[in-house]
Formats: sequence, C-alpha cells, structure tokens
Amino acid sequence: MVSVAVNRGAGVSLVHLYLMRALYLLIGVGMGMQVWPAILHHARHWDLWHGVAVAMLGALTVLCLVGVRYPVRMLPLLFFEFAWKLIWMLAVWLPLYLAHAVDADTAENLPAILMGVVLVPLVLPWGYVWKHYVVAPSDRWK
Repeated sequence: MVSVAVNRGAGVSLVHLYLMRALYLLIGVGMGMQVWPAILHHARHWDLWHGVAVAMLGALTVLCLVGVRYPVRMLPLLFFEFAWKLIWMLAVWLPLYLAHAVDADTAENLPAILMGVVLVPLVLPWGYVWKHYVVAPSDRWK
C-alpha cells in the first residue's frame, strides 16, 4: 500500500491559515469561557431552547479548538458561525431595533454577534471556498 500525503491547505495562503486559526481560537476560548461555566455549573433550570442553544454553542467551541489544528478541514464551522450570527442579527436584533425595543440582554449580546458577522467573511479564503464549495461537483447520490 502506498501512502500519499494530501496537502489539505493547498490553495489557501499561509496568512489565511493563520487568520482562520486565530478565529477558531477566539471562538473556542472566548465563547468557551462564557459557555462552559454555564454548562458545568448552571444554577437555574433552563427552558428547552436555552438548553439547546447552550449545548450547541458548547459543541461549537470544542470543534473550533479542533479547527486550530485543521483550519481547512473545519471550514464549515466558520460557515455555521457566520450563518447563525447573521440569522440572529436579522431575525432577533433587527426587528427589535426597528421597533425601538432592544432590551439590555439583546444589547449586551450584539457586539459579540456583530464581531462574528464582520470577522468571518474577512478571514474566509474566498478563492478556496468558491472552488471547493460553490463550483465543485457535488458528491454522488448513489
């Protein structure tokens, strides 16, 4: 059997690899410092959706730490990070803002959410994304 080394970062500049690693680390550690104490030591009863959100964010932080080692392989995590934050901005914050009804909790979350909406598109290696996620043939169905 012949072993063939595959350069998973082919087509992604070293600068982009390090920018993605920094973003994975920021999400994994920064968000993890908020989410994991809540997971490990929650003192109150969560409703279903709060529990789901905290569990998903906990999983995201752990997987982002994997992204520090494998930034290209874990690229879909950055798509997810951008998508959920953009949806939150459009579906939660914007209607409240337009109705002049932004409460303190929503206002407190806005900077971190906005940072994801701004930073992820700046860090993504768009040439690689285009080539491997947009114009590449899809996987076979059968």
